Parts: sequence; structure tokens; C-alpha cells
Amino acid sequence: MRLAGRRTAGRSLEIDSWIRSEVEAISPLVDRLMPLVAGSDCVAGAEHEVELALREAVSNAVIHGNKMDSRKLVHVRCRCRFGEGVSLTVTDEGQGFNSQAVIDLLAGTRLEAEHGRGIQLMRLAMDKVFFERGGREIHLHKKSVSGPTTQPRDISRGLLGS
Repeated sequence: MRLAGRRTAGRSLEIDSWIRSEVEAISPLVDRLMPLVAGSDCVAGAEHEVELALREAVSNAVIHGNKMDSRKLVHVRCRCRFGEGVSLTVTDEGQGFNSQAVIDLLAGTRLEAEHGRGIQLMRLAMDKVFFERGGREIHLHKKSVSGPTTQPRDISRGLLGS
């Protein structure tokens, strides 16, 4: 896992990370990113929703996008802005898919469908979810729950490992 980050203008945190497309790499990545997101206070109170969506997006990229080909990478970009929220972008090197064809499992009788639950979970957890690059890239955004009430903490020192 490669992780690079920086704190900008004292009010935001930017993190770029890459993992090989191996299922075993998903949890270490999420477990390393989430304390940074939580410590930035950009989505105070909504960390669990962000973690769920991030885990689903990275899992989809590894399993469905890159077909667990360890020669391919998954890129995760995280942008935390204090008082505004978090934006996550997960990109894989796979073939992509038609994101418009994903069925809304909550509508009708599709609750037992074998595929598509992860995307629905992401849509329920986040405020905005959309795909680009032919389905190879997902963008997730969660607004700040309560808005800025205190100064952001400097949690980047020592955690980024760079």
C-alpha cells in the first residue's frame, strides 16, 4: 500500500493511496484512512457511513473492476474539507461497466438480487454518488453533518508515514 497526503491551508486534508487488487489489502487501507478522515472532523458523526461506502467502493474496484488481478492497482483519493465534508474517488484499471444499468434494489421486488447491493449501500450512506470513466471511477461525497464548530486537529503528522 502506498499512501501520500498533505494538509493544505490548515483547513483540509488530501490523501492519495494505491493498493494492489488483493482482497487482503482492502481492510488495511480503510483502517489507515478512516482515522485520518475522523481526525479531520470533516464529517463528524458520519464516520461510519463514510467507512461503509469507502469499504464497498474499494471492494467493488478490487473484486469486480480489477477482477483481483494483483498486477492492477486501485487508486483512492480522499479530500477532507473542515466544515464542508469529504470527497472520495476510487478508480480501478478494469473494463468498467454501465452504471446506468444498476437496478434500484429498493424499488419493487429486487431486494433478493445477487448483485448491486454495494452500490445501493453507498447511495444510502453518502449524499452524492456518481460514476465516471465508463464505470471505472466512483465519486462519493458526504457533507459535514454539523458544520464547523471547532478548529480542525492536525492528525496528519505521524499517520501518513511519508
